[in-house]
Amino acid sequence: MSIGQLLPIMQERLMQKSKYHGIKTWKNPIDFWIYKEIVFDIQPEFIIEIGLHRGGSTLALAHILDRNDNGDIIGIALSLSLIDEQVRNHDLISLIEGNPLELFEKVKQLISPNSTVLIIEDSSHEYENTLAVLNMYGTLVSENSFFIVEDGICYHGLDVGPKPGPYEAVHDLIKDNENFAIDRSKEDFLLTWNPCGFLKRIK
Repeated sequence: MSIGQLLPIMQERLMQKSKYHGIKTWKNPIDFWIYKEIVFDIQPEFIIEIGLHRGGSTLALAHILDRNDNGDIIGIALSLSLIDEQVRNHDLISLIEGNPLELFEKVKQLISPNSTVLIIEDSSHEYENTLAVLNMYGTLVSENSFFIVEDGICYHGLDVGPKPGPYEAVHDLIKDNENFAIDRSKEDFLLTWNPCGFLKRIK
């Protein structure tokens, strides 16, 4: 079976069956393993997740932070109506409803100065929105931490989603922003839904 044949089968499994603690979760487990390694390595005091669906990955991240005994999660979504009660009730998770671009100052006020901040962008995947979120929220990411941009696989492996999308937004950001570099070492399982999407803040 070729990679071109494999990816749609994996996508179908992810979109239709994948769950975390019973919560439907649209997350590639291969990528999430990398997330766990990053969280352990950098020990973030804040994880900002933009785009939540039902909150399965938010809960999974909270469980990692439980083991770290450090850190809080700020989850942002246009609507919180689908968020599972397990997510709403977790002590480390704060949920904010609305447009992330309009909520930036509110989010910024929740973060302590000089904190280690990791951000995961998983919202609309539209090019303009992704680039705007990158430019705005990128200022919150700590040096040596990451801004993870999900689903660059849109039209770069799978013929789904917006075109242009996250992949193009990442490359246009890198052209003009010397603070970030694409860390391809985080793709060393080779199968990733986030090609070129692991952005490391280098200064």
